[in-house]
Amino acid sequence: MYDVRHVTRFDYGASVRFARCNLRLRPIIWSGQQLESYQLSIMPFGRTAPVRAEGGLANVLRLVIEEPVRHLTIESAFRVLVDRAVPVPLDTDPTLADIARAARLNRDSSAAGPSAYLFASPHIPLDRDIAAWCAQDLHADRPVREAAIALARRIQREFAFDPAATLVDTPPAEAFAKRGGVCQDFAQIMISGLRSAGLPAAYVSGYIRTIPPPGQERLVGADATHAWVLLWCGEALGWVGVDPTNGIWMAGDHIIMAIGRDYAEIAPIDGIMLGSGAQRLSVSVDVAPVA
Repeated sequence: MYDVRHVTRFDYGASVRFARCNLRLRPIIWSGQQLESYQLSIMPFGRTAPVRAEGGLANVLRLVIEEPVRHLTIESAFRVLVDRAVPVPLDTDPTLADIARAARLNRDSSAAGPSAYLFASPHIPLDRDIAAWCAQDLHADRPVREAAIALARRIQREFAFDPAATLVDTPPAEAFAKRGGVCQDFAQIMISGLRSAGLPAAYVSGYIRTIPPPGQERLVGADATHAWVLLWCGEALGWVGVDPTNGIWMAGDHIIMAIGRDYAEIAPIDGIMLGSGAQRLSVSVDVAPVA
């Protein structure tokens, strides 16, 4: 069980007369996790209303600011129970060819169905170089879960975690060429490779429990949002999560917030504002295990 606190603060150079934001800060219902409590605080004020997600799986709240503000703080706090076993690949798992065939024949058109995640999306195009590199682990006759973790671990080994290498809108091809970036980049590279092989792959936004180095205290507020990959592994196995940043499975340390084709569909906060000054954004995230 975890207590999660996510604080986003906007400081504007001049008064903002109007703002409209989409907030995706409440975890979705998903296998292996259960929301125990949730609280949202907006300071100094704001009008909110639930809206339908335009893409992906997300709890979307529309925030409207209609009076001038210079500072805006959005704080999301919740407790979530996570009980998710580590997947165990088996020789009897469906092969990648089996999964690609089953995905083409699947008729589930919902946001949780595989067909929505088979093709390129606005921020994750299919790339020839990425496809060729990923194909080394994606042989058609290989069991699906074995292939998924092998590819995730190769990305973790061969790519450098470097926050200075990329920006939030850096294309996967650029991060791939640099062999560096952050969790968003590694997830997008893996998704591009999987979709190029005809496999349904989704982008996950959420949190991961961070463990400080031996002898050091956890730093409150020093955690961050995280991104990883869901791969559809057939009707029997369903969606299985892999984390290419860390080369691990999605299990008891991962908290899913939202699922979509790419980051643009499930960003924690996005929107527009009307104002003439500069904007400074600061984010503090704390993921604390509950004893």
